[in-house]
Amino acid sequence: MIKQILSGMSLDDLTAFTDSIDESKYRAKQLHNWIYLKSASSFDEMTDISKKTREKIAQIAQITDVKIKHKQISKDGTVKYLLEYPDGNCAETVLMRFDNRANLTACVSSQVGCACNCKFCATAKLGFIRNLAPREIIEQVLTIQRDTGLKVTNIVFMGQGEPLLNLDNVLKAIEIFNRDFVIGIRRLTVSTCGIIPQINKLAEMDFQPTLAISLHAPNHELRRELMPIENKYPLSELMTALKNYVSDTGRRITIEYTLIKGFNDTVSCAKELAKLLIGLKANINLIIYNPNEKDSFEKPDKESVQKFKYILEQSGKKVTIRLERGSDIDAACGQLSNKMRDKQ
Repeated sequence: MIKQILSGMSLDDLTAFTDSIDESKYRAKQLHNWIYLKSASSFDEMTDISKKTREKIAQIAQITDVKIKHKQISKDGTVKYLLEYPDGNCAETVLMRFDNRANLTACVSSQVGCACNCKFCATAKLGFIRNLAPREIIEQVLTIQRDTGLKVTNIVFMGQGEPLLNLDNVLKAIEIFNRDFVIGIRRLTVSTCGIIPQINKLAEMDFQPTLAISLHAPNHELRRELMPIENKYPLSELMTALKNYVSDTGRRITIEYTLIKGFNDTVSCAKELAKLLIGLKANINLIIYNPNEKDSFEKPDKESVQKFKYILEQSGKKVTIRLERGSDIDAACGQLSNKMRDKQ
């Protein structure tokens, strides 16, 4: 008998399930609480439900069908999981902890592989395999919480895949994170390389997660060398879409810019970027390039990073340098590649 999977169900879905087995709506609320707020990994943990009822439910249902295929822990406390779905496909998710901060951030994947082929990203080398369903996305956070006993407070769609190429499923997952996990919408961030029609669609919604744009270059020619998506959605059109988004929503966006030695980390690039972002309500997040085995790019030196930051700050923008987390286990930005997929 194929058992029903309960994680990913809304309270209404769980109520329909408990109705089908002649259990009360209150039982559905109990299941909902144990799955999403207490991250139960087994029915035995649900101690406010009688043993007889737990056994009854366990005969026809299970909490999850997603398995941890591999787990790595970084020296800085970052934890990376390679998760295997029932069809044998895998995706990675990362738990990031920061010293002196209460926030625990989950970096989740939206696709198995990615079709965008950004030259500095290890995921690109996997190619596109398939989209992840909403339940498969939220299972990443549930797995982290079950395994660690910790409560995730922030979620960033910055793992494998391009979220806006799987927008409907991503939005359904965001709704569940917001409603069932009780994570505020401003603590949910979606990062995109710039899929303009979908950015426009987000702007028309009643609510928006925080929008982050993977820019990585200050002009069309340089960006095209790094990101093939530039050929379809050029920078000039992207900037127009971003300004319209800010105007329509009133929300500030985040510009992500990966600094690569000798490529886009120069003083002239910084000045050009500052000019490009004039009039755009945005913060800038500088990312130090993280080496991977798939390309020959190099990390920039500290002096060029600080000089780049200073020039942008002089333009009036808030600029941060993203803390490097998990690079020793290939869990940092641009390093997710299912490396351990076949090493079990």
